[in-house]
Amino acid sequence: MFERPKSGERALLVHPEFGKSPDPTDTEEFRLLTHSAGAQEIKVITYSRPKPESRFLIGHGKVDELVALVESEEIELLLFNYELSPSQERNIEKTCKCRVLDRTGLILDIFAQRARSYEGKLQVELAQLKFISTRLVRGWTHLERQKGGIGLRGLGETQLETDRRLLAQRVKHLEKRLQKVRKQREQGRQARKKNSVPTVALVGYTNAGKSTLFNRVTSANVYQADQLFATLDPTLRKLELSKNQHVVLADTVGFIQNLPHDLVDAFHATLQETCEADLLLHLVDASSELRNDHIEQVNQVLKHIGADECPQLLVFNKIDQTYQIPHVDIGEDKQINRVWVSALKDQGMNLLNSALLQYFESQHSQATLHLPLNQTELRTLLYNQNAVISETFNPEGIWEIEASLSNSLKDRFKPYLYKQTNQESSQHKADFLAQSE
Repeated sequence: MFERPKSGERALLVHPEFGKSPDPTDTEEFRLLTHSAGAQEIKVITYSRPKPESRFLIGHGKVDELVALVESEEIELLLFNYELSPSQERNIEKTCKCRVLDRTGLILDIFAQRARSYEGKLQVELAQLKFISTRLVRGWTHLERQKGGIGLRGLGETQLETDRRLLAQRVKHLEKRLQKVRKQREQGRQARKKNSVPTVALVGYTNAGKSTLFNRVTSANVYQADQLFATLDPTLRKLELSKNQHVVLADTVGFIQNLPHDLVDAFHATLQETCEADLLLHLVDASSELRNDHIEQVNQVLKHIGADECPQLLVFNKIDQTYQIPHVDIGEDKQINRVWVSALKDQGMNLLNSALLQYFESQHSQATLHLPLNQTELRTLLYNQNAVISETFNPEGIWEIEASLSNSLKDRFKPYLYKQTNQESSQHKADFLAQSE
């Protein structure tokens, strides 16, 4: 086996395609991933053939070309814009005498650099362990012999088996810790639901400007940069749309085409905020020629995590690079369905606020409530939500409240709605008298 270098900055990029010619836009995105990981791009090789080769993925002639380039250019790292099998990765490493990383491994490396929170680090480590678990085969062949000597004969435990056992134990430990984090997040979501505070999740293709927009509207200080996967950890902040309406805004990890499902599954706890959101702000880079493809890629990931049924508001960002002015598009339902802004230049933020306010106001309806005296907690909730329009106290000892209720509040106050059948009213009165006694 060759000695792996401690550093791996000098990288040779290999972009193979099978059955078609390499797409220049895919190649450019792969180059951006490489730069985001901190590698030094020496050269990019594109390659096309009818189907993958089982041993090296690419043909033997192309492997010989890689060997020559590795020697002449002093390459330390081979990056493949394709998912290599463990055996293919080992075969290329052995032949080229150079460290090899495929697309999944590259994205994992970026994730490891970006993770800042306790939860993010746990998720990255778990994903990395599951990734390398399939790459332990024959990694320790020099230590797999049985021990000899009196009292030492027998099969024993090989180094490979030891590594697998330790790795499995660590995976189990991380999953337990992540389960605890998920419970804590779930408690937070339940508390927001109890207080009827809606959640808005920022989603979109990576580098669409989600963190920049998040910082602009919430005055937060989330890390932002013009690079792929600049932000990995989810951040929640309160956003006040008006005196009577506020929401919780969640910034989430960006998506990318061909994002491995294993990575999506590993970050399920983070993406759960997206699934539970009342509204998705789907941020799109308006300056990108591939914006329609990016929208489709994001929608595919949303479908994979079960968030495709959540209502969306499309926000086209970076209009300062397209020489457009801030504006909104109105749908057939007379509601704003697209907003064109520039978060960096602070253009169109008032239009975005109006669109969010219009959406949540459309989710409200006026209703008359009859609250008994023992429901002071619910009455306080209405006032905290600024939902009370008027209130009177009738001789029967019941608060008659005219309120503007959101859909979530409406479900909670359903037993106290004034418009009920006679049978329901009688039952409600009987329950009230029983509670009073």
